[in-house]
Amino acid sequence: MFTKKMNKLLSSAVLSSLLVLTACGGGGGETATDAGGAASSTTGQKVLNIGLKADPPSLDPMSSSSLYDRQVQNSIYDKLFDVNADGEVVPMLVSEYTVSEDGLTYTLTLHDGITFQDGSEFNAEAVKFNLERYKQEGSKRVSELNPIDTVEATDELTVVITLKEPFAPFLSVLSDRSGMMVSPAAVEKHGDNYVKNPVGTGPYAFVEQVSGDHVTLKKNENYWKNEVKIDEVNYKVFTNTSAAVQNLRSGVVDIIDEIPVKEIPTVESDPNLTVVAQANMGFQGIHLNNTVGDLQNKYLRQAVDLALDREAIVKVLFDGYGAPAHTPFAPGSLAYNEEQDKSPAVDAAKVQELLEKGGKPDGFSFKMQISTTTENEQFGAVIQNMLKSHKINVELEKVEYGTMLENGDSGNFEAMQLGWSGRIDPDQNVYDFLVTGMPNNQGRISEPELDEVLIAARAEQDTAKRAELYQQAMDIVHENGSYVYIYHNYDKFGVSNKVQGFTYIPDGIIRTANLDIQ
Repeated sequence: MFTKKMNKLLSSAVLSSLLVLTACGGGGGETATDAGGAASSTTGQKVLNIGLKADPPSLDPMSSSSLYDRQVQNSIYDKLFDVNADGEVVPMLVSEYTVSEDGLTYTLTLHDGITFQDGSEFNAEAVKFNLERYKQEGSKRVSELNPIDTVEATDELTVVITLKEPFAPFLSVLSDRSGMMVSPAAVEKHGDNYVKNPVGTGPYAFVEQVSGDHVTLKKNENYWKNEVKIDEVNYKVFTNTSAAVQNLRSGVVDIIDEIPVKEIPTVESDPNLTVVAQANMGFQGIHLNNTVGDLQNKYLRQAVDLALDREAIVKVLFDGYGAPAHTPFAPGSLAYNEEQDKSPAVDAAKVQELLEKGGKPDGFSFKMQISTTTENEQFGAVIQNMLKSHKINVELEKVEYGTMLENGDSGNFEAMQLGWSGRIDPDQNVYDFLVTGMPNNQGRISEPELDEVLIAARAEQDTAKRAELYQQAMDIVHENGSYVYIYHNYDKFGVSNKVQGFTYIPDGIIRTANLDIQ
């Protein structure tokens, strides 16, 4: 078994060699109904069931902003590039590539003989279609691909992408949703309804989604990269993560994406299960709507930031499976600065001074939306109690995860507990969240100096200079109380010992292409 200490030390290669993976049929919702077996007793098919903490709101990469979307999308879609077990960006649909000396021209050569799950051909024109689609108004991918000037399909397997200016995170961006290739034929056929009929080149093809319950995928018989060994994958939704653990232990599901900290000893002690716990590149915190109510005042936002005891939060709620944070950059990121990420000491006198500067010496109130999982409700209660001791009163609003994302897009909130699963390149942890008008800037942050620094950082090719720019950006964020960073995430997967081929990837996404049943 992987104890807390062991899983911090073992390499991904060792994890891959020790873990085993598998399947069972039946079951759904939040309670165990049919434990099934490694293969369906009636059809002989191999079925893998994966428990997700929340419902995936969108299976179209163009409109997606949820981690749970990505868990499913990575089975449906291949990407131009991918992230490997060492956290490196590597080619995927691309066989080779070159970058011009000025950093403006990327020439991609594609693998030959790949088809989409609907039988249509994957080629350079499909890449051009996807990148141009993702740049359309209203797309969640606009900011990621805005540096693109032109995309040319110079022949069947060659794509030439010209940028407006150097863009350091470009390959990392193409290893994420912006690099997911959807079928142009499917988009043309289904139009606005494509989100319910997703088609990619990945190892599994879409069958159905029942909102709030499950997504079912089937084996792509013509997958180009390797033989797919599992016939069906079901992603089952468990907003109650303790129920997910029960279903894992009973065999209803084979993998769960989140083990509550209090349940980790239970899973560790089960000889049929393995805990895979690894620090990832993400962060959790609070979006403060900079444009409504008292939170328009930067001193009051600073008071919220300074009143939270991050060390206590991590100790009480996560028992070491998390790390206090004051920036979005985790250890291992080129932008990580230990001193800057250190939790500020709670200073009651300073908090009071900020309340007075903000014109609220007797305190103030705001509403904070939290998603309806047990862990988030506990997290919200801890935040509420800590702030109350400083005369900052928080009313918790429990909202379904998908609705909360919609509220973030529309600005229909005062504060919102929402983080990010993290990416390899630091730009992807900040730009969309902090630059004026960007799609994940739920807090409506608009600081011209911050915009300028982050735009410069994504164009800078020198790693040391980029790191300095991100440190400048964090100074501005802290000065304005723009976003309240609280802790860095841990991925905490529970995996049945029937499963073979499970390898932890630092982006926290389960790769199903190579999984098999023992």
